[in-house]
Amino acid sequence: MALYVVATPIGNLEDITLRALRVLSEVKLIAAEDTRRTRKLLSAHNIKTPLTSYFEHNRLSKLDYILEVLGEGDVALVSDAGMPGISDPGYELIKAAHEHGIKVVPVPGASAVITAVAVSGLDCASFSYLGFLPRQKTERRKALSEAASLGASIVILEAPHRLQGCLLDIKDVLGDREIAVCRELTKIYEEIFRGSISQAISHFDQPRGEFVLVVEGCKVPVSQPELTDDIIKELGMLKKQGKPAKEAVALVSQKSGLPKKEIYRAWLKINKTL
Repeated sequence: MALYVVATPIGNLEDITLRALRVLSEVKLIAAEDTRRTRKLLSAHNIKTPLTSYFEHNRLSKLDYILEVLGEGDVALVSDAGMPGISDPGYELIKAAHEHGIKVVPVPGASAVITAVAVSGLDCASFSYLGFLPRQKTERRKALSEAASLGASIVILEAPHRLQGCLLDIKDVLGDREIAVCRELTKIYEEIFRGSISQAISHFDQPRGEFVLVVEGCKVPVSQPELTDDIIKELGMLKKQGKPAKEAVALVSQKSGLPKKEIYRAWLKINKTL
């Protein structure tokens, strides 16, 4: 028995391999992130294999059932689009299959990440994939700071309602680098914008669709933030003002770019000297 990890089209339904169609028609069950969307794909190719939902909120509770089915026959795992497990459900099931000695078989195909990198016109010899950045601004900027010194291109997924905020943070943290903004890849309204981040912010003032961002890697060494005397003085001042430790550490960490743990260690030393 085997778990087939099957790539499905990211937009154009013609972007599916002959092997994927054969596997989807032969397995005992298809575990799908969105059964309605997968059923549309199956109907287009006259495939009548039973479906079961496997998505973000049942990915753990459904494990036992899918493993039980794998004891009787092959199962295919598909996501909404692209390769399962890449910013989509699948990791836990694939891990569990390995742990139970079940053969895991990849059936590769369309991938929004690889497609965007290939058409970006940016260096694609290597790239760093960040997936969806955190929704909270502080956490998002922290994730970007950690990637600021990478020489490889950076790939980010983003939803339309968060695109402007994301681009503004990228520009603030990484600088006004070159970027490829890929919208609705392989779909009717496909668009590949190439320019600076500032230009992208102006161009996508009313963004719609799904986005993959490919950001130019760092071309110059980036200096890492350091714990300076000024930062320690600011902590001391906040302490004297009666600012709670959690609030003071978060404030100084956001301003300096230093990790909260490092700021908190400095805060504790200040306490001892007062």
